[in-house]
Amino acid sequence: MLSFIGKGSAHTCNGVVRRDFLQIGALGAIGLGLPQLLAAEESGKVAAGKGKRSVIMIFNLGAPSQLDTFDMKPDAPAEIRGPFKPISTSAPGIQISELFPEHAKLADKFSLVRSCFHRGAAVHDAGWQIMQTGRQFSGGVNTPHVGSAASYLLGRRNDLPPHIVLPETMGRGGGNLPNGQAGGFLGKSHDPFALMADPSKPDFKVPDLIPPETIGTARIDRRRRMREVVESTMKKFEASESARIMDENFQSAYRLMTSTQARDAFDLGKEPIEVRERYGMNRFGQCCLLARRLIEAGVRFVTVNTFLTVFDDVSWDIHGSKPFTSIEGMKQQVAPMYDQGYSALIQDLAQRGMLDDTMVCNLAEFGRTPKVNPAGGRDHWPQCFTVYFAGGGVQGGRVVGASDPIGAVPADRPTEPPEIVATILHSLGLDLEAHLPGPNGRPFPLVDFGYREIRELF
Repeated sequence: MLSFIGKGSAHTCNGVVRRDFLQIGALGAIGLGLPQLLAAEESGKVAAGKGKRSVIMIFNLGAPSQLDTFDMKPDAPAEIRGPFKPISTSAPGIQISELFPEHAKLADKFSLVRSCFHRGAAVHDAGWQIMQTGRQFSGGVNTPHVGSAASYLLGRRNDLPPHIVLPETMGRGGGNLPNGQAGGFLGKSHDPFALMADPSKPDFKVPDLIPPETIGTARIDRRRRMREVVESTMKKFEASESARIMDENFQSAYRLMTSTQARDAFDLGKEPIEVRERYGMNRFGQCCLLARRLIEAGVRFVTVNTFLTVFDDVSWDIHGSKPFTSIEGMKQQVAPMYDQGYSALIQDLAQRGMLDDTMVCNLAEFGRTPKVNPAGGRDHWPQCFTVYFAGGGVQGGRVVGASDPIGAVPADRPTEPPEIVATILHSLGLDLEAHLPGPNGRPFPLVDFGYREIRELF
């Protein structure tokens, strides 16, 4: 691997030095440009005009309890219904938990799917994988994140990466499986750009936008020119596919680091303090605000992880005893933060005229057991849970599907992960019959055979 910059100090989980951002292959935020998008529209792979849409995926790591949030069962026995009461919303006939008063005010803008389930293991990373890719991890085939697949087909719009994960990719899930937040078989060049920083911190900076102290812009330009001279002598190598990928990765890294547009998009200091406070001065709230700024700047797909791990940290993983979260912890810490950040995002997008062209989907790896456990919490339950969607062509104020009287299994309109992925891709205008270049060069269906978008949402 060729390198034109000295070593930095920040490392990723796989040992790669992040500040070596001009090392060929160090950043993988590449994609097709406008000519490829126009060609895709002409071929019918992208619906005409739909290429302007974007997606913000909020992934509720840890898995919220459907019975305590969006699919309450007030008439069920106490050990099923839990401690919280339902409240009315701005959408006629729809009730949600009292934990989400701000959600209730804008329920006419989002729609719930209360009949989700999957056949994967009741393990966090198994659920992360299947919900973000539409397929279970099996046979060593790592399917790309839906944002990576969309970015491959649609490409970048400008200097910013086409797919960004905030604040960073998921940590441990307990199953030693891929977390689904990667380019998979499309290759490292289609991994999302991970922020690797907490935007709520006063000294927040994006590591990959900070040149090492030992090198200035002029020196970077000199090294870029030197690289071009070196590569101009390597005619045979330049003709190879490896050289093309290396060059695209290098150009992507250089473009991101030297882009005024990228620096501006990540600069939360440009937001009025009252706007920042409306989102909440915490990691999740500021990630939601940053997601809006990035979409506004032209990023196609932003994934926001509400939490990074379920171990020794507050999350939606409400088993009820340490090292996990209790139902009381969800009430006092998790729900208020989440309610504030999400509602501010939806209101902000709507006020700016961006919601119609920005799908906001809220997913999770599974639901929670219908019966409260002896510790006062709920355990893993992939058999039934709720997800919801707003914007991007989705009609608000609807409920799709239903669970049985105790929230244990779908009773109407069962919905599986490939349909969730198809719904996101449909919003972006992509042809669900399209294929990706799969393992061993074989065409790989973009969506599992026979699955379509959740049409009742549109």
